[in-house]
Amino acid sequence: MIDSGLRVAALVVVSLVAGLAACTTAPPVAPSWETRLRGDAIVLLGEVHDNAEQHRLRLAALRRAFVAGWRPALVMEQFDRGQQAAIEQARRERPGDARHVIDAAVAPGSPGGWDWTFYRPFVALALEFGVPLIAANLSNADTSKIARGGLATVFDAASLAALGLDRPLPADWQAAQEREIDAGHCGLLPRAVWPRMAAAQFARDAVMARALVDHAGAGAVLLAGNGHARRDLGVPRWLGGDADRVVSIGYLEAGDAATPPAAFDAVVRTAAAARPDPCLAFRPGQSRPGDVPDRSSPAGTVPIQLRSISSYSS
Repeated sequence: MIDSGLRVAALVVVSLVAGLAACTTAPPVAPSWETRLRGDAIVLLGEVHDNAEQHRLRLAALRRAFVAGWRPALVMEQFDRGQQAAIEQARRERPGDARHVIDAAVAPGSPGGWDWTFYRPFVALALEFGVPLIAANLSNADTSKIARGGLATVFDAASLAALGLDRPLPADWQAAQEREIDAGHCGLLPRAVWPRMAAAQFARDAVMARALVDHAGAGAVLLAGNGHARRDLGVPRWLGGDADRVVSIGYLEAGDAATPPAAFDAVVRTAAAARPDPCLAFRPGQSRPGDVPDRSSPAGTVPIQLRSISSYSS
């Protein structure tokens, strides 16, 4: 009787241990917003560009949706719209080779600063599932032209009208975007520059919105910085009648008190990536490729950063 009781007790312990082990290895529960990744939804997945954990989480969410049968176009801020032909040619040459697609589209040493180790898995995902891969951004050269000389340096009248850039924007929207420009450059830009920089950011958002609308028959996903994903300031405001299809997800870092969670439909929080003080790049005497010297500042010493507005998030 004693031996029998010990055997029963041992079996109970083994069962409990096995149960606990199963609990610790169970797959994580997908967030509720992932149920909206289907049909003709237009999904904006924000990011802090250098946060590896955010890229990992976004990729996992997209893979779950693709495995479940969703086949949206993958629209990427990281590719400039002029690179679309090279992307299509590279896909025909080597249909499953993500590195070849990136190498063909992005010239070595080109300005932009994207770390393609973060983005290559997304390109590979698009190739694996055979979905459209869409270049959505303005080039750095075009944004530089806009910041220097206005929208007409890049767009003709018909393009401005098609993008919705031919009319004045609401004053509150304009002011809010200018405040983001100032904050994103650590308060070092002269006020006179803010409207020019805001025009470049508005143009980028409008162009990305057009890319989404043009390729969203079976749904579309935009991979872009959190600034572009914001409903109050970014791409969603340029989507017009398609706004009801939009799902905006902000991927924010712990400690980020500047980005309002209410600007998104849902927020995913991660630890902050380790990085040097981003404001060092905006201080007098510092510059990077693609900077536009501001002629209204003393000796033109304050660089206007066009690719990394809003501190790694736009």
